[in-house]
Amino acid sequence: MSDVEREIIRLRTELNRHNHRYYVENNPEISDQEYDMMMHRLEALEHDYPEFDDPYSPTRRVGSDITKGFTQAEHIYPMLSLSNTYSVEEVDSWVCRVDDALAGQKTEIVGEMKFDGTGISLIYEHGRLVRAVTRGDGEKGDVVTDNVMTIRSIPLQLSGSGWPDFFEIRGEIVLPWKAFERLNEERAFNEEPLFANPRNAAAGTLKLQNSAEVSRRGLDAYLYYLLGDNLPFDTHYENMEAARSWGFKVSDSMALLHNIDEIDSYIRKWDVARKELPVATDGLVFKVNSLRQQLNLGFRAKSPRWAIAYKFQAERALTRLRFVSFDVGRMGIITPVANLEPVLLSGTIVKRASLHNEDIIHTLGIHEHDMLYVEKGGEIIPKITGVDTDKRTDGAKPVRFITHCPACGARLVRIEGEAAWVCPDKYHCPPQIIGRIEHFVGRRMMDIDGIGAETAKVLYDKGLVRNIADLYDLKADDLENIEGFGRRSAERVIDGIAQSLQVPFDRVLFALSIPYVGETTAKKIARNVRSIDWLMSLSRIDLESIEDVGPRIADSILEFFSTESNIAVIDRLRTAGVRLELPEVEETDKSDKLTGKTIVISGVFSHYSRDQYKDIIERNGGKNSGSISKKTDFVLAGENMGPAKLEKARNLGVPVISEDEFLKMIE
Repeated sequence: MSDVEREIIRLRTELNRHNHRYYVENNPEISDQEYDMMMHRLEALEHDYPEFDDPYSPTRRVGSDITKGFTQAEHIYPMLSLSNTYSVEEVDSWVCRVDDALAGQKTEIVGEMKFDGTGISLIYEHGRLVRAVTRGDGEKGDVVTDNVMTIRSIPLQLSGSGWPDFFEIRGEIVLPWKAFERLNEERAFNEEPLFANPRNAAAGTLKLQNSAEVSRRGLDAYLYYLLGDNLPFDTHYENMEAARSWGFKVSDSMALLHNIDEIDSYIRKWDVARKELPVATDGLVFKVNSLRQQLNLGFRAKSPRWAIAYKFQAERALTRLRFVSFDVGRMGIITPVANLEPVLLSGTIVKRASLHNEDIIHTLGIHEHDMLYVEKGGEIIPKITGVDTDKRTDGAKPVRFITHCPACGARLVRIEGEAAWVCPDKYHCPPQIIGRIEHFVGRRMMDIDGIGAETAKVLYDKGLVRNIADLYDLKADDLENIEGFGRRSAERVIDGIAQSLQVPFDRVLFALSIPYVGETTAKKIARNVRSIDWLMSLSRIDLESIEDVGPRIADSILEFFSTESNIAVIDRLRTAGVRLELPEVEETDKSDKLTGKTIVISGVFSHYSRDQYKDIIERNGGKNSGSISKKTDFVLAGENMGPAKLEKARNLGVPVISEDEFLKMIE
């Protein structure tokens, strides 16, 4: 085997691996620029050595983001990628090639922002959204219509006039910076892996099976290309302005450019101004404006000749490592943190950056006081991307991961099959106890106002709250002696503790900090077991029969309730009046009044809870469903029913009945 053939095979293997990490795992390990350089190298070698041609080469296909759990649909028009460049000169060269190919025809170029999200294809018929499909492998993608319908910037029914009866519009689903920060704060609080950037978060959110969670996360969308047989105009710019008038969100950064000077000026402007945008961007896109000229220019194997992407350089800084500290989380996971000499990056001063785990430290080869490369680019979370070994101090020792908990001294253990080290002394380690207190009082748990991370630590340090049950013994006088508390703020906390007695059982279960039992799993467990006493009596086999409860969660629940201190806390919560069971549904005789009927519940109700209504439906022979389809017999609608579900019910002719109408139906 020749050296050239070995290099081609190596590049194909590496690119296929990175394709999988990027499109399937949403967890890239190299930058876009490094990936593109590898791809360009492979393309050049395959061109120069056609004897090594392979129809399955990564240069012949677009990476895939298809996952199980969604149906697939073929794209009407293939969703190809764009050729990338990282220099203004290469953009200028592309313009010259376009001019040459069009033999002197007058050429206009449209400049657009390249949003850093996940691609989407939307199909509209008679002014209504009928299908949304991810980019997938370029030929087909996942149908995510229900999730896309929760995105408020995407119109379900077009406004204005002049749209074709049938057309496709493409765009980018994005997660705005504020929503991204909020989501990562929640994940950090729950000790879940953080999303590295808004692109990964948007892609992951769009593939969730729970449309309500998709809606909560706050996705946004920018549309950038119209396709169809009967478009209103012969130019891309005019078509997108028309789309804007129909209700689509089209970026204000779109501009009509007439020469290379205007294009270069556009690049200089947005290389700075993009930092003020509410969403992540990673470059600019330039397209030939005339659709006729686009047709004449045609396509390469995987990209159009009439468009090119200019990628912004990621912001990077070099700063010295002061020391590595080790944080202890609520679940005992030890996270190494690089404490840095302050450095300005993307408009903010960076002093700390997570090193995530021991394997990352070893992979980077970090030594004491090394000069580290810190990067943000399209990411809001600073990350260490490399080490300048030329500036390493003589005699510097490699950074070693600790062997004992920095808070309680317990010897650390490594989770089997994972990179994390954990402090096993969960019931005596102060940061873990404080973390559980902070989690318990959180908004989505017991919602006790006035107790945050700092207050939780003070309450623990002063011996007032050593476990979550101690909260219910607090008095206003106890809090008044703490700095920062007055009588009114102390009484507000005590009132919040009292009001937490009304929090439903599923949220109490989530608040207990049972490892691996998240918010959604807690709801499903609560609905199945209905009380904590019943939950504590279940065997491993019984637990695994509950939806979403696998062996790891089942073992975690069994371990939690086999610990005497946890049982003692549960008993004290019961004495305090915390709800440890679901309320009984008002007894009615079982009937077959709803036999054969599929019902969707949506909205907020006054007579019974959603779970109670689900139980009533099943007791009367009906079947609950989470999504509306042609098979849905009716929707039981409370207050604030989601507009997307209401619109879909109307489109499919599914009856929508009120709470009172439903109760009368089954009387």
